[in-house]
Amino acid sequence: MTIILGLESSCDETAAALVTGEGRILAHRLATQEEAHRPYGGVVPEIAARAHVEVLSPLIEAALKDADLTLADVDVIAATAGPGLIGGVMVGLVTGKALAHAAGKPLIAVNHLEGHALSPRLADPTLQFPYLLLLVSGGHCQLLHVRGPGDYARLATTIDDASGEAFDKTAKLLGLGYPGGPAVEKAAAAGNPKAVPLPRPLVGTVEPHFSFAGLKSAVMRAAQSGQYSTGDIAASFQQAVIDCLVDRTERQLAGLHDITALVVAGGVAANRSIRAALEALAARHDLPFVAPPLWLCTDNAAMIAWAGAERYAAGLIDDLTVPARPRWPLDPGAEKARGAGVKA
Repeated sequence: MTIILGLESSCDETAAALVTGEGRILAHRLATQEEAHRPYGGVVPEIAARAHVEVLSPLIEAALKDADLTLADVDVIAATAGPGLIGGVMVGLVTGKALAHAAGKPLIAVNHLEGHALSPRLADPTLQFPYLLLLVSGGHCQLLHVRGPGDYARLATTIDDASGEAFDKTAKLLGLGYPGGPAVEKAAAAGNPKAVPLPRPLVGTVEPHFSFAGLKSAVMRAAQSGQYSTGDIAASFQQAVIDCLVDRTERQLAGLHDITALVVAGGVAANRSIRAALEALAARHDLPFVAPPLWLCTDNAAMIAWAGAERYAAGLIDDLTVPARPRWPLDPGAEKARGAGVKA
């Protein structure tokens, strides 16, 4: 039985997990930084990096204790190497390198996005490649043809804001607090999704990509108008995002005939209304729908350990010179989308 120690520190959550190569989660420890960042309405990189330094080692020790293991029992060290806030990424990766060097274990430098992309296979061992993945998070909104570890074709991306970014900015515009995604979802539950006329950027167009900047601006105008309640704006915004995600995903489904399932992952995938709409879309196309449990959608170390397990099984091992990367596309050969710049 192969045991992988996974480390995650790419943004504002620090985590350590122990997962087997068969997909059994032996232990998972996570420390959130919500209280530290709440006064600023978003993540402050320097505060985040310092918090990672303080809590990562104790989390690793606690995870090993939970699993009744020592570092000697671990076979592989997997650490997020990007993309993310570079200070935080460096904390986790340097820690992973130190542990791998000290214990004589192989190191797997994991792309955080690949952690999300492969996490549905940790949740559902029956999920087979290839599948269509909608990856929706605070910094990314992409449709990917997932063919195996390290083998991704990016079919669409955002040309401006990511969907999670739009949720966070909407929460700030409406004074809902931090973190923005859950706050908007909670406010939307009390609102009318048809109350506010908001745009659906690029819906129905031949261009495959996503756009949310115009929707965010429309939310700002609606809030400034004073005509609508906070709940109605939140519900209408959430429905507009859902319509965009479903339309763009359905466009890709029409052209793919080899996929085994429609899959969603990333922090925004924790939104229950979005999951329900995508599940209905998969049913219309007679496809299985796979989404990780809510806790596995947000940043965590179990998905990093599992991505490490998948890469290790495929012989994808890194040396100790591997760099930390603030940006790291899953499909580096993908053509840049109009307006996307480095986000592509």
